[in-house]
Amino acid sequence: MKKHGSMLRIGILALQGAFIDHSKILKQLGASVVEVRKSEQLDHIDGLIIPGGESTSIGLIAKRWGLIEPLRDWVQAGKPIWGTCAGMVLLAERIEGQKAEGQPLLGGLDVTVNRNYFGRQADSFETLLHTPQVPALDDSSEFCSAIFIRAPVITATGTAVESLASLSAADGDMLIVAVRQKSILATAFHPELTDDTRWHQLFLDMVCESTKLCPI
Repeated sequence: MKKHGSMLRIGILALQGAFIDHSKILKQLGASVVEVRKSEQLDHIDGLIIPGGESTSIGLIAKRWGLIEPLRDWVQAGKPIWGTCAGMVLLAERIEGQKAEGQPLLGGLDVTVNRNYFGRQADSFETLLHTPQVPALDDSSEFCSAIFIRAPVITATGTAVESLASLSAADGDMLIVAVRQKSILATAFHPELTDDTRWHQLFLDMVCESTKLCPI
């Protein structure tokens, strides 16, 4: 697979959370990065990442700064978007246990999310995931290191959603932790906190497919 990136401008929603870590990897892969804090910046990017952080805080800040509707328009238009951890929560159509006056959601991803499945910060962990659907760029490994920090899981998916990675729970159930639905990518973990660039490359390839900007 070719390492696309140099033709692309990738926005990272920079309201709260781990946007700097995403930026470093994208630049390593050759993409230009825009820290998105204003709605008009969405007009000048090819793909968008919503980083991990605190989903309620990100949603409330986005609402205060008039970004919720422009972000919803981005998703509904089918433009490439990737949510990691908190970003996955914001993209979900449904959240288990959501309060009536809970956080604003962008929606678009036909999944149900349990937003606090793995507990508190002290319960964070790192593990290996079997990811044969994520193309290996530099080796033949079908495993990737995944860091879970106060992470959600996906408990139900629609028919158009493809599962990319699962984690075995203590009771033997398989927990879905990464999915793709057309131009939407979502991961419950933090690829930006590891040295593995394959998830970022996968997203850049998705942007290439969507925008037709990259050479064949």
